[in-house]
Amino acid sequence: MAERLFIGVPLSEDARLSIAKSLPKNLPGKPLPAENWHFTLRFLGATEPEARDQIIRQIDSATCGAPFTIRFQSLGAFPQPRRARILWLGIDEGSERMIQLAAIAEAAARNAGFVAETKPFKPHLTLSRIDPPVSVAALVDSKPRFDSRMAVDSIVVYRSRLGGGPARYEEVVRIPLGR
Repeated sequence: MAERLFIGVPLSEDARLSIAKSLPKNLPGKPLPAENWHFTLRFLGATEPEARDQIIRQIDSATCGAPFTIRFQSLGAFPQPRRARILWLGIDEGSERMIQLAAIAEAAARNAGFVAETKPFKPHLTLSRIDPPVSVAALVDSKPRFDSRMAVDSIVVYRSRLGGGPARYEEVVRIPLGR
């Protein structure tokens, strides 16, 4: 039976608290609950058990490198600040390593039969979904400070459950870095 899955990097509780404290009040759109914050490396969607197991094996056997540190930097928006659908928090330090992890997740997904992702990966933490789109340019331009850092020490395959409120994310498997 297919499950709705994605591959991501979890946030530490310290990073979650620091970000929540630094965020401006009253974010536009529908803010995501802090417990749902994570970095999505690759969204999979409906995934059969055989494909899930293949992806897990491939990520587990990949050379993902040692744990590393990221630094949260500034707010941004997709597709653009003047017509935002997504408000996000980006990183500067550690972004190259996060891009490498996303490439590993992408390769595992494609080897399991998933269609290639067409958009380039940009490491970001989704904070709010905005529909209809609005301008968040003033908020982005205000450059709120996010000087917190976080150690990235694992990749997680998550199951996403929809319905009855916000999505609920459950760890299927956590794969440590640096083994």
